[in-house]
This record gives sequence, structure tokens and C-alpha cells, in this order.
Amino acid sequence: MSHPQSILIRGGTIIDPASGMHAVGDVAIAGEIITAVGQAPEHFVPDLTVDASGCLVMPGLVDLCARLGEPGGEAAGLLDSELAAAAAGGVTRVVCPPDTDPVLDEPSLVEMLRWRARRIKRSRVYPLGALTVGLKGERLAEMASLVKASCIGLSQADTPVADTQLLYRALQYASTFGYKVWLRPLDAHLGRGVAASGAYAQRLGLAGVPTMAETIALHTLFELVRATGCAVHVSKMSSAAGVELVRRAKAEGLPVTADVSMHNILLTDLDIGYFDARMRLDPPLRQEADRIALLGGLADGTIDALCSDHTPVGSDDKILPFAEAAPGASGLELLLPAVLEFARQSGLALPRALTVATSRAAAAAGLAPLQLRAGAAAELIVVDPEARWSATPEQLGSRIKNTPLAGLELSGRVRATIIDGRVIYQRADGASPADLARAEVSRNPQAPGIGTAP
Repeated sequence: MSHPQSILIRGGTIIDPASGMHAVGDVAIAGEIITAVGQAPEHFVPDLTVDASGCLVMPGLVDLCARLGEPGGEAAGLLDSELAAAAAGGVTRVVCPPDTDPVLDEPSLVEMLRWRARRIKRSRVYPLGALTVGLKGERLAEMASLVKASCIGLSQADTPVADTQLLYRALQYASTFGYKVWLRPLDAHLGRGVAASGAYAQRLGLAGVPTMAETIALHTLFELVRATGCAVHVSKMSSAAGVELVRRAKAEGLPVTADVSMHNILLTDLDIGYFDARMRLDPPLRQEADRIALLGGLADGTIDALCSDHTPVGSDDKILPFAEAAPGASGLELLLPAVLEFARQSGLALPRALTVATSRAAAAAGLAPLQLRAGAAAELIVVDPEARWSATPEQLGSRIKNTPLAGLELSGRVRATIIDGRVIYQRADGASPADLARAEVSRNPQAPGIGTAP
């Protein structure tokens, strides 16, 4: 891994979502710090020059839900490959749910994950600790110890707590110490289907998950928030009715944030087609009216963030009948195209649209937002917004390559990812995904730029 003392990113369109900046210029980096934005200092001599003409220069993306396969995982080294995929996708900060194997319900497991991620030296990992032991919903986990071990919040991942009394106690405790609780809005008894309830699921004979599985859980959760004052993050919204409930909760002043999976704003239940197991997702894909409402909620701030919901599922678990296939899809390298597509469909100005995976996402996770300004940390990406590509297995660096977006033409690709002043990823034409994920950058100041569109 190279460690250039100084980098000049030249001639790109600089976008800082946190401040709304949108201008063509240069970014100068010395060590781990941005020293100038707009015009490089007169006597600045870079070790590496990146030609960003025709590209966007922006903060790295924040992904609020990405499973990394560790602890556990179906193959050794999965954490390495998935963090490499994150870097290739421009995701510099990854929030990891606790539904690993074993579950992140003990400080030692959290510390091991953090230690492994630091050794890999790619994207930053922010674990969520388990709210209950083993995510079984029977006994509260040691929240204080998990937070002390660097968990940014407590979560049940996709496993609902059926015992409302236990959930009430959990929120009381978390509120007392200022911990944020991340919960998926899903009723434990109504959410057992494999597709969204509706005419299409009925026609296919698939067990449905009704909208009220989400709304009943939200009504219960918001009542508990009113009683406890606990800050709650609602993960992976899926319905129009749910968006409206979150909107009302925020208008009431409840301490609530929310996110939505990129699949639920890009696809609908009709995309299941003839039992396409790649579309077996959790939450399930709903109807077009829900997709439009989710887009609207994301655009008006009701929903704070867009996440990849990266859940590596091997081919053996996908080559099964739809109802038996494991839910999940790879997505770390697809979050950027999803955000750019959201910008196009919402009609928002690009700096504002990008906040759903930068400043707003960071704020929802309690992380300091990245900014492109002098004195800020050098954690940024160079993006070719016009690059066209398809999410074929050859194009994805993730170890597990199943995605419902396979075959679709995508727009937007990362040319370089920089963290702490280190270029941890660069895209070079003709290289294999494995090479790209582990690319080294020459420190020769005369080397050609890496941001030129193909």
C-alpha cells in the first residue's frame, strides 16, 4: 500500500454535500489532511497527481448496512474481499449489523472485528452490537460493554423482538446512557412471508408479508420512544404507509432517523418475474406506489439515508426455489450508481442528493460528516459519473456476486478512493477485479492521471 506524502487531484468537479459546494477546481492533500480546495497552493509539489477532468471529487460514501462475513462467514478472507469491494465502490465507512456468526453480543468479538479491519487498512468498519443475547429477544446483551468496545449502537439486525416488555426495558436502558438503538420495523408474527403481499405474490403462490407487518411494528416502536425518549434508527423501510408514519414521528419531534435499501427504490415486486431468486430480499420488494413513496421520503428528508444492504449469499443458497432461497444480495459496489440514479429520479441538485450516502447518513449513524475543506481529513473519492457498466461477476470485486441488478446498465464508477491520504483503490482499464481491489499507486509524480474517462 503506497503512502504518498502529497496528492494533487486536478480539474475535477468538487462536490461537498455537507456545505453544498459545487465547483470545478483542485484538491491538494498533504499527509492525511486536505490542505486546499479550489486552487492548490503556489509552491505545492505533489508526489502523485490525479487527473480528475470530467469526474466528481466528493467525500467517501457511508453505508449504513453491510454484512462483511466476519466473524464467521462461508469462506476465509471474506472480510478482506468485502472491504476491497467497499473501496472499489467508494464506500469509505461501513456500518456492520450484529447478525454475524457468532453474533456480536460480546466485546471480544467486536474487538476482533475492529482489529481485523484495521489490519486490512481499507474502508473503516463501525460495528453495531447485539441488543439481545444471540439476537434471540430473550435477554438483554451487555450494552455498556459493547459500546465501550466501539459499537456505535445496538441492533437486532433483521430479527424482531417479540416481547414488547423486553424491548421497552431495552429502550429505557439505552436512553439512560444515550445509546442509539437500530431496529428493523417488522412484526415477529406477520413478517414470516417471502414476498410482499399483493396480487403478484398471490399469482405466484408465494407467502406474503403485509404492509401492516411494518406499520404495526412502527406504531409500537414510536409509542416506546415516546415513553422512553430513546433515540432510534429505523432500518430498511419498505412501504408507503411506513414512510408516512416516520414523517409524522419526525414532525412530532421524536428522536428518529431512518434508512432504505437501494433495492427498494430501484425495483418492485414485478421484477421477481418467474421466481427469480436474485430478487429474494429482506425486506421484500413492494409495489410501484411504495417505491415512489420511498423515493419521495428520501428526497424530502423523511428517510435519512440510502444503504446497500450488502448481504453476501452464496450461489448454493440462491439456486433454490424462490421460497427456499436465502434472502440477500451483494451491493457495496452498487451503492454509488444507486445514489446517482436517485439523484436523477428525484430531480434534486447533486450536492443535496448525495447527502443520502454522505453527510445525512453519517449524522444518522452518529459519525462526524466528511467535508472537502482545508484542514479536514483526506477521505474522498474520484467518480466518473458518466461511466456505463453492468454488474456482471467479472465486474464485481466482492467474493459473493449475486445481485438483482445484474444485467442492468449502471451509470457511475469510482476511479480512485483515498483514505487518510492513502490511495487505497484505483481503477485501471484492463485489470481484473482482484487486481483493481488491491491496486497499488505509483508515487512517480510524472505518472499519468487516473481519473480520465475511458
